[in-house]
Order: sequence, then structure tokens, then C-alpha cells
Amino acid sequence: MRVPLVAANWKMHKTVAETRTYVERLIGLIRSEEAVEVVLLPSFTSLPETARLIVGTAISVGAQNAHPEPEGAYTGEVSVAQIADLGARYVLCGHSERRRLFGEDDALVGRKVHAAHAAGIAPILCVGETFDERRGGRAWAVVERQLDSGLASLGENPGGLVIAYEPVWAIGTGVAAQPSDAQEMAARIRGWLRVRFGPGAAEIRIQYGGSVKPGNARQFVALPDVDGALVGGGSLDPDVFCTIVQAARR
Repeated sequence: MRVPLVAANWKMHKTVAETRTYVERLIGLIRSEEAVEVVLLPSFTSLPETARLIVGTAISVGAQNAHPEPEGAYTGEVSVAQIADLGARYVLCGHSERRRLFGEDDALVGRKVHAAHAAGIAPILCVGETFDERRGGRAWAVVERQLDSGLASLGENPGGLVIAYEPVWAIGTGVAAQPSDAQEMAARIRGWLRVRFGPGAAEIRIQYGGSVKPGNARQFVALPDVDGALVGGGSLDPDVFCTIVQAARR
């Protein structure tokens, strides 16, 4: 049975002091949430403090991004080895904001997935279509291309791979996809993974991401092929985020 994974993507929010207040509150709220895996994805500046605070809890920490090269002249970048050194167990790869705002293409995302996997960090590969692509009937073609390129280097062992389906038009807009659309896409992704990885695909978790809130979280995480949520704005308040975590319990 796949354990639901609910990840909090804080994006470019929270100082170290704000992080401390948040994490201390969250620890008091969820205690040992055995039925759900909780992952916090803070900014790089707050990653060490988050990792320190969660020691001995059921919470994991990850990073929002990492460079695929182990080291070198890449001003402003942070490597997979460096985030691992800070305690990261997960890393987002190919979030739509990285693709759209920073020009990350499928090839670069694939290199990031490979680097994370090789370092023993679980990549959360983000895939999803724009509104125009969905309206034009190309949603699956886009997602399939992103899967094919993003996972090309993994061989037959997916390890701790997580897939986050995030329809681009639903991120940060307050407009979520219909649960039926999310289930249809998650089922197609799972079918693709089964062909790609064989029996190993059964344990790969698929998240839904895109305007997840306490009022709609249960509709998504209860779907048969959705195993949790990648939460953006809804994760910035620990009480609100805890409500979403509780909705993911099975």
C-alpha cells in the first residue's frame, strides 16, 4: 500500500525565524502522522534550520531545486550534494515555475532527476500541461513527453521517485482541476510508469498539485491513483497545512 505524501512547497517565503515558528507549531499539531508522510520544502536559507527542528519527528525535509552538476562555476546554484549535506531527502525537479520563469527544458529537468536519484535523494518530478495545451487536446502528449524525458536516465530502478501532476493553469490561481480530470491523468501516468518500470511502478507515488486547499484536498487525495498532494499557498500556514495533511489519511 502506498503511503500518501503531502509536501509543502513554500516557494520564496519565510525567513529563518518564521521557519522556526512554523515548524515548531506544525510539530505540535501533527505529532506522529503515521498514515501520511509529510515533507517540507523550504527556501535554501531555511533548509538547515528545518532539518534541525524535525529531528526525531515524522516530518521530512527537501529542497525546491538543485543543480545537476556536482560542483563547478555555476554562480548562485546549489548542488544535489550540498542539499543532501543539509539533510534533504527530496528535491523538486521541473516545477512549472522553474520551467516557465527560468527556462528549464525537459532535458535539464531530466539531468536533475538523474543527479538526485544517483545521490540517493528522491526526485519529485513535476509534470503538467498549460490551459491552451489542455484545450487543444494535447494534455497527455505534453505530460508523456515530460515523463519520457525526465525519467530517461533512471534505468529499471525508480527508487524513491515521486511524480507530481500539476496542471499549470491551476497553480497559484485558486482554480483547481476537476477531481475526475486529476484521476484520469494520474491513471494514465500510472499506466505509463507500469510499462516503463514494470512491477516497480506499483509503489511510485503520484501527487496532485494545483490550488490544493482544506476544502478540496479530500476530493483529490481520495482518488484511487492519487497518493497525496504538492501544496503551495495552502502550506504557508501550519494550521491550514495540517488540515490538508489530515485529509490525506486513508
